[in-house]
Amino acid sequence: MYKNKRILAIIPARGGSKGIPKKNIIDILNKPLLHYSIKSAKESKYLDKIIISTDDKEIAEVAENLGIDVPFLRPEELATDTSKSIEAFIHSIKEEKKNGNIYDYILLLQNTSPLRQGWHIDEAIEKLLESNERSLVSVNEVNEHPSIMRTIANDGILKNLIDSNGDIRRQDFSKIYIVNGAIYIQKNDNNLNLETNLNGGDIPYIMEHKYSIDIDNYLDLEIATHYLKEMTE
Repeated sequence: MYKNKRILAIIPARGGSKGIPKKNIIDILNKPLLHYSIKSAKESKYLDKIIISTDDKEIAEVAENLGIDVPFLRPEELATDTSKSIEAFIHSIKEEKKNGNIYDYILLLQNTSPLRQGWHIDEAIEKLLESNERSLVSVNEVNEHPSIMRTIANDGILKNLIDSNGDIRRQDFSKIYIVNGAIYIQKNDNNLNLETNLNGGDIPYIMEHKYSIDIDNYLDLEIATHYLKEMTE
């Protein structure tokens, strides 16, 4: 709880994963990937409850072994390759409400962001609740600026991705940020529904690049493992 507001954290972890089989519980430094998101959530001073949104009984068992109750499973139709995060988000809120649990703010903590720390979560909560906005999304500065990015037209000619001066010096680039998937926070009111764009948060919470690794493939996994090992030594 922060500023007398009840706060729920949802960690989505569906069973199906094409790029890395069983990605959400893959072993990293002798711990399942799920361990790291649960650890950061438990380290937060402000979360009133943490739940895992999963359709997979094996993942549910892993979560319970890590000290998190899994009071319900996500329906299969909300755990397909085309399912949206907001669907799992709303489903979890409704299931909690059935059990008499009402929250003022809801966090989504992607399980594929194992470098996120508890203090990141708390800083993000503080930033949003001390503002007049409804939502927040974590971001990090991009390494490659869109000013030097190109598309290829049908005629094979390179086109600028954005309208900019291609001769601008790298050190003079304006800062550009990308949603990193680590933290999403939404006010739980009538404006929160299946049409809500979680990536469209009102205010940013800026994270360093090393904490922003989002595991999508085996290279990401190697990078995340390197940083996690570095942080524990």
